[in-house]
This record gives sequence, structure tokens and C-alpha cells, in this order.
Amino acid sequence: MFSPARPGAADAYRRIGVETSMHTVDQHQIVNLLFEGVLREIVRARGAIQRGDLTTKIDAISRALRIIEEGLSTSLDRVDGGELAQNLSTLYDYCMRQLVLANARSDESLLQEVQSLLEPIAQSWKDIRAQALGLGAESGETSPQGQRAGPVAGSAGTGS
Repeated sequence: MFSPARPGAADAYRRIGVETSMHTVDQHQIVNLLFEGVLREIVRARGAIQRGDLTTKIDAISRALRIIEEGLSTSLDRVDGGELAQNLSTLYDYCMRQLVLANARSDESLLQEVQSLLEPIAQSWKDIRAQALGLGAESGETSPQGQRAGPVAGSAGTGS
């Protein structure tokens, strides 16, 4: 479902504001961090709208857009990811359109919609990781360095 990391990917993640030490993070952890980042920025934008803080709203929505476009969307494996990758691509495109509208209209309900679309996928991704490691889904524990959950994640993620 997700393509292997490409040269320069670490720079892209730094540009979109996801803080991590890339040398100890596998592909699955990167996707988790991207979901955490986009959801954090949506919450930040919602708070900014409630406070009438235009600058923070614009910054947070811009970051959320970049995380989806440069992180989640570009990491999809459109060749081998099949229907799941195509469905996620369509969802990410929709989320980006809704974020642009939310920014233009200062509409918190559009941000809530995007958040409610992404949260179950983010949670499923975390659950897949826990299952791949033989942990309970609620444990939140991560694997030792270098352990990958990619093949399991690609096959088990079709239910989302």
C-alpha cells in the first residue's frame, strides 16, 4: 500500500513539521507520525478559528495540507497498493479540498469532518502495528529498531 522510502524523504518530513529522528523510524512509524501530525494541526486550526486567530488558522491548515499531500498521499504505493491505495488517494484528495474550503470560510465544521474521516484510519494504522508486534491494540508500544510491519499493514488495512 505504501511505497518504500525515497531519497530526500527525510527532508520532506522535516519541511512538513513532523518531528522525529528518521534513522530510527520505519515506514509504519512514519505513517503514524504523519497521521498524528495532520490531526494535531487540524485541532490547532479548530482552536484558532474558535479564538479568531487568523494567522494560526492559516498556518495550521497549511501544515495539515502539506502533511496529507507531501506525506500521506505521496507515500501511497499506487502500483501495488491496489484498491486500498486508490481509495486512500481519493479520500486524501477530498480531505485536502475540505481543508482549503475550511481555510477560505473559517469553517470549523469542515475541519471536524476531515478530522472524523482521518481519525479511524489513524487508529486502524496503530492497531495494525500493535497486531503485527503481537501487542494489544491499546498498548501503544512500538517495536525495536528495524522491525517492520509493512506487509501486515498492507494486507490487514483493507477493512478501513
